[in-house]
Amino acid sequence: MQLGGKPPTLVDQVKDGVVDIIWTLPGYNPGRFPKTEVFELPFIHKDALSTTLAMQDFYDKHLKDEYKDFHMLQLHAHAGFLFMTKKPITKIDDLKSMKLRAPLRIGVWMLTEFGATSLGLPLPEVPAALSKGVIDGMALPYEISPAVKAQDLVNYFTDLAPPQSRLATAAFTFMMNPNSYAKLPSDLKQVIDDLSGRNIAKWAGENWEEIEKPGLEAMKSKSKNKFSTLPESESAKFLATKEKVYERWFAEMKSIGVDGKALLADAEAMIAKYAK
Repeated sequence: MQLGGKPPTLVDQVKDGVVDIIWTLPGYNPGRFPKTEVFELPFIHKDALSTTLAMQDFYDKHLKDEYKDFHMLQLHAHAGFLFMTKKPITKIDDLKSMKLRAPLRIGVWMLTEFGATSLGLPLPEVPAALSKGVIDGMALPYEISPAVKAQDLVNYFTDLAPPQSRLATAAFTFMMNPNSYAKLPSDLKQVIDDLSGRNIAKWAGENWEEIEKPGLEAMKSKSKNKFSTLPESESAKFLATKEKVYERWFAEMKSIGVDGKALLADAEAMIAKYAK
């Protein structure tokens, strides 16, 4: 944010032409990009590649109205959240004694249904919150964990049993001011078009999978840290909570005249089309 403002103001900065291009999470503006949130619902995400490819299809069918004020360059997802905590998680009931950070509102809903006390904190506040005991852990992917010193501040890294190893993902947008795009000469527009959307979706998805590796290695660099995968029987208890989160989101969609169930069915089918 070196050009000023706070993360939630980015979409207005690019809409108003204060900046030409932004990279942001639409979830920083709850309710503004509601249909995009379907990809953040728990347990529909498989991996960054299939979700990112699916997002291109979903944008073409469902999201052009949601982003009519922007020139869309890329929609993508990261590899997905796992638990990073100070105390071990061996069963779902362990979360009842934990305060966990989630990045976006659906993540907060999800962790609440797991039984945790869930807080929505900006990422830069996470290290201090962990150090002071405000939170006991968070849901994050490995790639960003070194930035919040997770290797030093938590001890346990826990995911679910395959094939649903990660809890959920976050949707990201890379967007341009439409007037800034329109003013470019045709040859430079072509450069941007060639490096946008579907043309770079495969690369983007593969990149977000690949950059998990150095993040994981950083977490493994400290011998105190423990890594585990919950058994299928316990993982199933986490998965069983998803319907309550879905129903809450469906109700919000219904309140704005959107068929959330149809959106979820489409998103799941699109992800399945590209899943490994």
